[in-house]
Amino acid sequence: MAVPEALTAIPGVRTAAQLREPGDGELLAVLPELARLLPGGGLRRGTTVAVRGATSLVLALLAAATREGSWAAVTGLPELGLAAAAELGVDLERVALVPEPGAELVAVVSALVDGFDLVVLGPGLVQPQTARRLAGRVRNRGTVLLAAGAWPGADLELRVTGRRWHGLTQDGHGHLRSREVVATSRGRGSAARPSSLGLQLPGPEGRPAAGIVPGRRLVEVAG
Repeated sequence: MAVPEALTAIPGVRTAAQLREPGDGELLAVLPELARLLPGGGLRRGTTVAVRGATSLVLALLAAATREGSWAAVTGLPELGLAAAAELGVDLERVALVPEPGAELVAVVSALVDGFDLVVLGPGLVQPQTARRLAGRVRNRGTVLLAAGAWPGADLELRVTGRRWHGLTQDGHGHLRSREVVATSRGRGSAARPSSLGLQLPGPEGRPAAGIVPGRRLVEVAG
């Protein structure tokens, strides 16, 4: 399938044949606070990653890669908050948005996989058979597919639990400053053994920061 001209016209977007230029690494960088969640400390090209429980973690995974020159596309997330993405460290000048892929989901995602380093897909859009087809294309093209939700047969699954907001007083007044979460990763091969990490997502400055030690009791707070 040819990459649509509208995509290749975006400065810096490459075709599938150009994705693996000499010197390209197998891993795309992530923020240091997230590296322990991922085998090798980065996003491995040609893999699918399911992120469950927090769209903010999906966006945080784009931050370092886009700041270092990679291009990302996001589809199926029409209510994506660009301000929140920027606060998490994403370079918005290197992100293309396709809010609604419509009936041609497979064609749209395939074209994005052909031309971008990272592709984010909204939740609940893909059936198992389609997931297998797209995963094969992801492997062939050396792209990273981040699914905001469950993904059948994902190479790696990241799950966010134990949310606790900071900033409100006991009577409910104040301003939300940061959110403590526990992020757990589990996948295939070297990632088969679960790994958990305490994070502030977002941290006081908006970007992810080191959080609690996993295993401490958390209290769910509404909001």
